[in-house]
Amino acid sequence: MAPAFSAQVSALRRGALRARWVTAALFSSGILAGNKPVLVRDFVRSALYDPNHGYFSKRAGPVGVLDASIRFNQLEGRSAYIQHLDKLYKKHDIAWFTPVELFKPWYAYAIAASILRTANLSVPLKIYEIGGGSGTCAKCILDYMMLNAPPKVYNDMKYISVEISSSLAEKQLETVGEVQSHLSKFTVEHRDAINRPGWGRKDPLPCWVLMLEVLDNLPHDLVYSPDQVSPWMEVWIEKVNGSSQASEVYKPLQDPLISRCVDIIGMNEDKASVSEKLAFAAKGVLSKVFPKPRRAWLPTGCLKLMDTLHQALPSMSLIASDFSYLPDVSIPGDRAPLVSSKKDGKTSDHRNYLDAQGDADIFFPTDFRLLEQIDHNCSGFSKEQKNRGAFKPVKKRRTIILDTAAFMEEFGLPLKTRTKDGYNPLLDDFKNTKFYLSVPTHNVPTHNRK
Repeated sequence: MAPAFSAQVSALRRGALRARWVTAALFSSGILAGNKPVLVRDFVRSALYDPNHGYFSKRAGPVGVLDASIRFNQLEGRSAYIQHLDKLYKKHDIAWFTPVELFKPWYAYAIAASILRTANLSVPLKIYEIGGGSGTCAKCILDYMMLNAPPKVYNDMKYISVEISSSLAEKQLETVGEVQSHLSKFTVEHRDAINRPGWGRKDPLPCWVLMLEVLDNLPHDLVYSPDQVSPWMEVWIEKVNGSSQASEVYKPLQDPLISRCVDIIGMNEDKASVSEKLAFAAKGVLSKVFPKPRRAWLPTGCLKLMDTLHQALPSMSLIASDFSYLPDVSIPGDRAPLVSSKKDGKTSDHRNYLDAQGDADIFFPTDFRLLEQIDHNCSGFSKEQKNRGAFKPVKKRRTIILDTAAFMEEFGLPLKTRTKDGYNPLLDDFKNTKFYLSVPTHNVPTHNRK
């Protein structure tokens, strides 16, 4: 083992290691205040949501709002669509149009149709939307229910938006208020959906929870190992010698949320099977010759949010949509994010996540199989039999992962987003997006069960 590498491993085993992953001005900008080290998830949360310095708080419109729906059937094909989109981005000078905005009302109509097809209509329909953006999804779903659901369903329904941004909460009321009758059914709660107290008492009644492009901006943690076999370490961020610069510090796993996430993913070598331990031993030999550092991003914000939802709304049905992978990611690590900022109409990607100082989006891909594992774990399901001879554990959720195209073909009207030559941007350009549907097992009709 090389002397420098040996010293690095020794430092890890003593309890902490400082990295040369440094950036300037984090503390002076207000993203990180004080002298105490913070976990990466706290840095991400501050960079995105801090009331004074965060990306979504400083910008009233990081996500754009279209003045009118795009008439796809009047566009010749892909080139015409790209040109039209380019004009829209230049006109609005925003960072991003969400799919629900680009394809309004049809994107939200498909979600509404999926709810109406499977909801228990013997109780009043209640829908929670987390991170509702400009309110377009809420308005379009309420429109759909008003036009297509039995009158009693629309008249008795409640739609609650849980929004962390005060400016977006105001915008949602404005958007939904374009139809006067919607306002009596719509409420905005300005709070962080991750915090359990905000949900009040447990509600055992059926409801729906929507999370559209929410998972990608939830806080994540980062773990590090200097080689293929050394234990995973938590990554913390601290000031460098009292300056405004910051660097990473590595500590043994001790945070409960990180440790739980590591267990769910199966990263803990202590619980490996015999075959996995043999492979691990082979890696150990290789690591002595060719040590290769490892980094992995953990969706601890998602884990905490799913915990909260299952505790507060145990009978919820969940619909989530997001990006399953992101192209051209230069930041290292499994499930690493894109960090991008926009200035003078030009978007720039950063190679260091610490560059995010409230002026950059931190955007993670969603591992949908991992989301499914987290969902089952938070619902109380465990693969391990606690008592010998006991019944095999039964999952409490029925789940399915669908490509966006498959979801839209099942519940939507794909003809509405097709151009003259047959090109369909919703089906053709969003192949790196998926939908996740999860319902309680007792809500699933027998003939639909696997």
